[in-house]
Amino acid sequence: MNSDARRAVGIDVGGTKIAAGVVDGRGRLLSELVEPTPVPSFGESVTPILLDLVARLRKEDPDVEAVGLGAAGMVRWPEGRVVWAPNNAYRDWPVRAELAAATGLPVAVDNDANVATLAESRLAERPYRDMVLLTLGTGIGGGILLGGELYRGPTGMGTELGHIVVDPDGPVCACGGHGCLEAYASGSALGRMGREAAAADPDGLIARLGGPGGVTGPTVTAAAMRGDAVARGLFDRLGRWLGVGIASLATIFELEAVLIGGGLSETGELLLAPTRSAVAEFAYAREARGVVPVLAASCGSDAGMIGAALLALDARDSMG
Repeated sequence: MNSDARRAVGIDVGGTKIAAGVVDGRGRLLSELVEPTPVPSFGESVTPILLDLVARLRKEDPDVEAVGLGAAGMVRWPEGRVVWAPNNAYRDWPVRAELAAATGLPVAVDNDANVATLAESRLAERPYRDMVLLTLGTGIGGGILLGGELYRGPTGMGTELGHIVVDPDGPVCACGGHGCLEAYASGSALGRMGREAAAADPDGLIARLGGPGGVTGPTVTAAAMRGDAVARGLFDRLGRWLGVGIASLATIFELEAVLIGGGLSETGELLLAPTRSAVAEFAYAREARGVVPVLAASCGSDAGMIGAALLALDARDSMG
């Protein structure tokens, strides 16, 4: 079969939904199914949903030859075991073994940001070989591509870019540490800053939009989109911290680009403009090395499914 015509199921296990689709070798999403993520999201409650999604997609497309999955948290590669995650209930979940045994197909499982990085690197107008992807949602995920290969480290569980420490005296992160980048530059961080702003100004737009349900990250985004100066100031703060983290990564690695994905990336220049400014401010030896471009990711919410499927096809190829 032509390599572009080969097909795999790609699954993106998110905090609120599980999206699964059939993807071809060119990274085209051919079909998609979505189910809500159970609460609490233990492996035992999620695996039956995954198997049902795979079965339904294979019924529609019998040519599927592999399954790939991206999950948040620390995933041991290539074993495909979700060891731990700070923002959900997964603990020591052998999801790859469970899916392989039940489906009879080759299965590849990796961190969700890693598979999204793979999709972004392959589908960019000019494919990248050295790049970082940061996915900004409830937390911050991250993937590093070096020389065209995903970097996973000696244990197969790298990289947790959202948990680099930018301020050891900073707020508590969901991981239990203090001052992680995630605690300053994620959707959760934006919500926290918004609640602080609402408490300081109960008559302000952020507080009024929050209403009885309380202020969240989307509340702050809505206020900023209306031109509220306080909300825009919070995006400036968040972008500055994000830029500090990116500048540090660019100091360590020579990168072609840093891409920003996840829900917060949909705010566009509201986030990217202050981020780029901070990256330029804190860039190391920028006269000699330049300043790494900070760009919006291009695959949107489909990156996880696409990358997971491409990873599964790659893994099948490596097995011969």
